[in-house]
Amino acid sequence: MSFEPLVEPDWLRSLSERQPGVAELKRSPEEQRRLGYFHTLGEICQQPSTWLRTCELMRSRAADLGSIVAGISALTLTGSGSSEYAGDCVRTALQNELGLVTLAIGGGVVLAHGGRALPPGRPGLMVSLARSGDSPESVGAVDFMLRTQPEIRHLILTCNRSGGLAMNYQGNSRVTVITLGDETNDRGLVMTSSFTNLVLAARFLGSMGTPERYQAICQQLKRTASELIQQYLHVLAETAKARFTRVLFLGSGARLSGAREAALKMLEMTAGRVGTMCETYLGLRHGPMSYVNEDTLVVCFLSSDSMLRAYEADVLRELHQKQLGLMKVIVGEAIPHELVRDQDVAIECEGLNRLGDENCPVIDVVAGQLLAFFRCLAENLRPDSPSENGVINRVVQSFSLHFPAI
Repeated sequence: MSFEPLVEPDWLRSLSERQPGVAELKRSPEEQRRLGYFHTLGEICQQPSTWLRTCELMRSRAADLGSIVAGISALTLTGSGSSEYAGDCVRTALQNELGLVTLAIGGGVVLAHGGRALPPGRPGLMVSLARSGDSPESVGAVDFMLRTQPEIRHLILTCNRSGGLAMNYQGNSRVTVITLGDETNDRGLVMTSSFTNLVLAARFLGSMGTPERYQAICQQLKRTASELIQQYLHVLAETAKARFTRVLFLGSGARLSGAREAALKMLEMTAGRVGTMCETYLGLRHGPMSYVNEDTLVVCFLSSDSMLRAYEADVLRELHQKQLGLMKVIVGEAIPHELVRDQDVAIECEGLNRLGDENCPVIDVVAGQLLAFFRCLAENLRPDSPSENGVINRVVQSFSLHFPAI
């Protein structure tokens, strides 16, 4: 199937003119394919445009979604790998906006523990997030819950109209399927635009009564992410060449979930050559600070909340006082100058403070994707398929599913 990322025809030339440090990426599509980065680079950089399409799709389904959510007592967000982290990015916001107990759990947890892993309220809603919808956990978890939990409704958000999740439940009154635009179905190995679009699709569940606010959030996210790409691509490319062998990602609240995804992207795209960890700022003092040595890059997603930022700033000062870490990359808005040391990098993202932390994970993840992409190139790997020996695959390969007797 032929596929071109959803970006303007001369987008790469335009970027390289603004940022000469990435001019070497300006090659023909054929050469990009030969070097193994055609899909992934385009899929990262197309994200701001895809978000507005997802916004309009979800707004068009507001009535359907309202009837699905009406009367439920609990909400579960589920997926595997990055798809699980996508649910975790919106869990707290949805819990507060809907007034429902909300959990984000892995598809494998649903397979292993069934309804016992879900919040106890019934009727409930299980939202399954998936890029392909073809992984064993994705279909297996929905099948299992349909058989064993009659009071659970299902909403499937997927990027693949031909996948098992999109196809298998047509006509089932307990299952509603929303398929995002085909451009979100990443062809590269790692999830990039699929991840952020699944986050924003799920985020709409808390905004059904305020669709204009949801649209304004998506528009601001588009502006902020576009500026990040246009201004900091070369900065992240140079940072990725530094001599770190491990990366620590720090975040608070919903932005910790973005840190989890950013850590996974670095791990996947370097084929495990760069070790990663994610942690909360306050949690770092309770043992994980021992991970930070002279070869550690510390990536800091800085909160827009003044109280949280005060805690976070204290931790960053402590790292400096203890001379821990090679350097820091700080992502935020109005980053205090005293937190940025000579070797550090500040990624200023206008609009984050207006958005609030619950809407910022997709911006943090874009920064993490770019850092991982350029480190992949620095490791002489191919971003579209960095796992040269096939340890991981775009879709998890089939494995045996085991169910308890019903």
